[in-house]
Amino acid sequence: MVEHFDALVLGGGMAGLPLALRAARHESVVLIERELLGGTCLNRGCIPTKTMIASAEVAHSARQASTFGVSTSDPEVDLARVVARKNGIVEMIRAGSYRAVEGRRDLEFIHGDGRFVDDHTIEVAGRRIHADRIFLNTGSRDSKGGISGLDDVSHLNSRTILELEELPRHLVVVGGGFIGCEFAQMFRRFGTEVTIVQRADRLLPGEDPEISAAVEEGFADDGITVLTSTSCTEVAGAPGAITVGCTGGADTVTGSHLLVAVGRVPNSDGIGLDHLGVETDPSGFVAVDERLQAAGATDVWALGDLRGGPMFTHTARDDADIIYRNVYRDGDRSTAGRIVAHAVFVDPEVGSVGLTEDAARAAGHDVIVGRQPFAGVARAIALGRTRGLVKFVVDATDDTILGCHIAGPHASDLIHEVTLAMYTGAGYGDVGAMIHVHPTLSEAVNSAAGGVHRPAAPPS
Repeated sequence: MVEHFDALVLGGGMAGLPLALRAARHESVVLIERELLGGTCLNRGCIPTKTMIASAEVAHSARQASTFGVSTSDPEVDLARVVARKNGIVEMIRAGSYRAVEGRRDLEFIHGDGRFVDDHTIEVAGRRIHADRIFLNTGSRDSKGGISGLDDVSHLNSRTILELEELPRHLVVVGGGFIGCEFAQMFRRFGTEVTIVQRADRLLPGEDPEISAAVEEGFADDGITVLTSTSCTEVAGAPGAITVGCTGGADTVTGSHLLVAVGRVPNSDGIGLDHLGVETDPSGFVAVDERLQAAGATDVWALGDLRGGPMFTHTARDDADIIYRNVYRDGDRSTAGRIVAHAVFVDPEVGSVGLTEDAARAAGHDVIVGRQPFAGVARAIALGRTRGLVKFVVDATDDTILGCHIAGPHASDLIHEVTLAMYTGAGYGDVGAMIHVHPTLSEAVNSAAGGVHRPAAPPS
């Protein structure tokens, strides 16, 4: 027997879950999730990693206490307790998601591994279900990067490393993107020796080079070994003694544990997408238009990581809002011109929006650049956190802010001022003219825009 629902949401992550809850106000909806509600972000991404980074920051602050005139003993990190705290916070938030689903009358939740068997029909948990509208939110998973020998060697990924309860002696991290960098610094501040093997010529290669340089300086101060322009080609060994074969900056690196953080691949395989007729790119991401409708299919949408970059929780939530308003509220929203900021939760923290200087020049803009190092910001000096800078990238012809890139304390919060300016059309001069509270870190944003808070003298 084939059951019928008006809409089917495959995947209960940070896009699928709110979409299912809101769609159920209008029609019958079935939500299918093979693991846990909340997806990667809640269960093995944003929330657990930032919870553990908070523990690492406490340990680091304790070690730096004497700088502030405070005497304390050298901290000891109990990783099992750190993980237990993380699990408790995740479970508390996740429980709210389950309560929300259970309280929605026209929403049925099925825990199972769904696979489409023909057009708009899926099999899951022994049931066959047909839906008029299909919303795909199956997310992504860690890539193995084609490293020779990896399947035969015990290794960690962004999921399994969160469950370690004993500190590694020496963690080798393959990959210097945001995932690799966040885990590298976290475990170094827990007390682990850390080496990063990075194929690109710098960490965080998607960021402005000046931002990458500030992060690399911070990692050097923390005692993290960074091997750039170095590719991992093969791995061998046993737990406790894993050898990473390299080309470039080193021949081999040996550590007790190996973390592979070389990117993400979409969960588009194994769910029968061929029956829907949707088109995918060579990497398996579902091709969508600006309204997130899947190419090649009728009444099928893809949202979140499955539709490719930018792959952030905040963009996934916006995906859900776009689809909901268009499908259920007769809206006309799209992803065209979407201004998306992002952050990397390392120290110095990174916040970024828009074009880098190099990208702006490559696009043909006549560029002016505004900078303010945190070494010249009074609040940063008081906090003892002076590494990094605020950097504006501006079109010289019309004062348009093309991008802003921050490495420094609370960059993930500071970037929103510039994001709002770009969203509302405020110019570089407007940010410079705005009076900011003194002494605050936000003065750095104003100073970088040539504003009234610009220091009278450059930092020494």
